[in-house]
Amino acid sequence: MNKIFLDACYHKNTTTPVWFMRQAGRYLPEYRKLKGEKNILDIIKIPELAAQISLLPVDILHVDAAILYADIMIPLLGIGVDLEIIEHIGPVIKNPLKTMQDVKKLRSLFPREDVPYLIETIGILKKELRAKVPLIGFSAAPFTLASYLIEGKPSRDFIKTKFFLYTQPEAWKLLMQKLSRLIIVYLQSQIDAGVQAVQLFDSWVGCLSEQDYRMFVLPYSKQIFTALRVHAVPLIHFGTNTAGMLSDFSSVDCDVVSIDWRMSLTKAWDQIGKEKAIQGNLDPVVLFSEFSYIKKMIDELYESLPTRKGYIFNLGHGVLPATPVENICRLTEYIHGKM
Repeated sequence: MNKIFLDACYHKNTTTPVWFMRQAGRYLPEYRKLKGEKNILDIIKIPELAAQISLLPVDILHVDAAILYADIMIPLLGIGVDLEIIEHIGPVIKNPLKTMQDVKKLRSLFPREDVPYLIETIGILKKELRAKVPLIGFSAAPFTLASYLIEGKPSRDFIKTKFFLYTQPEAWKLLMQKLSRLIIVYLQSQIDAGVQAVQLFDSWVGCLSEQDYRMFVLPYSKQIFTALRVHAVPLIHFGTNTAGMLSDFSSVDCDVVSIDWRMSLTKAWDQIGKEKAIQGNLDPVVLFSEFSYIKKMIDELYESLPTRKGYIFNLGHGVLPATPVENICRLTEYIHGKM
């Protein structure tokens, strides 16, 4: 197996691994053909198809890690939250949380009973990837799941979420405790099924102030990473807009901190500490440029790195649907050529 991704997570001397968040997505014609008219929530319940889609970037792009084709809403779907994924909008929840009583109704997750299709998909991928690359599992973080549960749909300002945590602190505490336990169980089940690394996505945490993050979110993120530490797999923490809270964000017991494009790798690594690996952080929009410009940006990124030991190349967020396939293929090849 190609283990340079795992080696980089553990700060071993290796060439730079590359993989992309949302690497199995609409920018790939092969993905669009397999997806057809099906919704992602339909696809994930067909393990053979979800596994086939997960493998596409490995075979087409020759990336150094596969990531499970799934959705961050799966654990909520598993516990019976009434939701759907609407094209061009995202997750929409029928009955958003408003009170302590709503929070109390949320039940625990039992992965093998509630999301058996996900466990089966991992089993298929474990066999298919045995002689190829590692498989990354993932989950949304408590704050990100809480924001969807409270807002009811994607938000730009997160007014309802902030109002909830400010005015109902006890309900917020219970919600974060329940979601933390759910995520721990969810990720442990993925590890038991065969994933070789996990990434916790806190996609919307950047809407908070540093003080609010430290008070209302960080204790629960720490709890999750501490619980997962007993497993011998690399743990990755990813967030967007975390520049203002990066010291706190990276204080969890993870192996890798993944950052977006709003902060230089050098500055970020200084705050994170060189004992942890770093992942990132090209702006996904750069991939729409001529390749000469993409190459220039990569060269500048590498010139700024204090060390390549413990560095994993990725974008600062997911691959965008209209990304030219040729550019991302050439980018992967170019990274692999930078010894």
